[in-house]
Amino acid sequence: MTLLELITASAKQLTDAGVAFGHGTTNAFDEAAWLVLWQLGLPLDTPLEPESSEANTAVALDKQAEVATLLRARIDTRKPAAYLTKEAWLQGVAFYVDERVIVPRSFIAELLVEGAIDYWLSDATHRVLDLCTGNGSLAVIAAMAYPDVNVVASDISPDALAVAHINVDKHGLQDRIKLLQSDGLAAVQGPFDLILCNPPYVNAQSMAALPPEYHAEPALALDGNIHGGSDGMDFVRQLLQDAPQHLSDKGVLVLEIGNEREHFEAAFPRLGAIWLDTSAGEDQVLLLTHDALRAHHEARKA
Repeated sequence: MTLLELITASAKQLTDAGVAFGHGTTNAFDEAAWLVLWQLGLPLDTPLEPESSEANTAVALDKQAEVATLLRARIDTRKPAAYLTKEAWLQGVAFYVDERVIVPRSFIAELLVEGAIDYWLSDATHRVLDLCTGNGSLAVIAAMAYPDVNVVASDISPDALAVAHINVDKHGLQDRIKLLQSDGLAAVQGPFDLILCNPPYVNAQSMAALPPEYHAEPALALDGNIHGGSDGMDFVRQLLQDAPQHLSDKGVLVLEIGNEREHFEAAFPRLGAIWLDTSAGEDQVLLLTHDALRAHHEARKA
């Protein structure tokens, strides 16, 4: 069996088993390619075009058996592939992951790499906060994108911070990224010129309907109903209330809310949000200036 045949057969196996995607891949073939290439110790960018020599390389029977074992683990456990490989990629950067953190997939990463928020930044942008850092991927990518900034990466979960520590060390950014345990902004000392946040925002109905792959992730990082709400905006409400005093006068908050724009706008109908264009459209990530947040804060007090 050739490499391409093995990947194609593995993709069919995943499809027939009804596994869910969304943790680095969006379809069965890409997921199968990831798992097969990883198990065989091949680069993830190995050419797989039918005419390529790599795709037509024969795979030994013992190696096919190893792939079969990995595929069976993916199907039987319904764990995201990243938990099985202990590795996830975001914007071409490799990160360590395990069950202590959600698999990184934030669209904020592409905005950082593409310079899509640079318009709101300046030479005075020196302090960055990655709130709800998880495995630390956004903090690392921000530090890579902006070599002159220092980053605070905070999370309520000590387990998540332990994983983030691995990734900060992995990329040699110990001098520029500080890890901090904090419930939201409670233990964070501003002001910051840029706050990045991919918080828990999934509404109650969506949480109940998530496939097993998502329930394998820490609910703390997904469930946006921590204070008894149902629209997924519990964390965001507190964040928007606290954010103004943690931002510099020209600072901005970049906030990811996934597929919850409808709930976000219902919860904050008069908030002056700027929606940013990502590969998933203009509904996933928004930007709030210090002035917009201050106006929201003052309106709430009135």
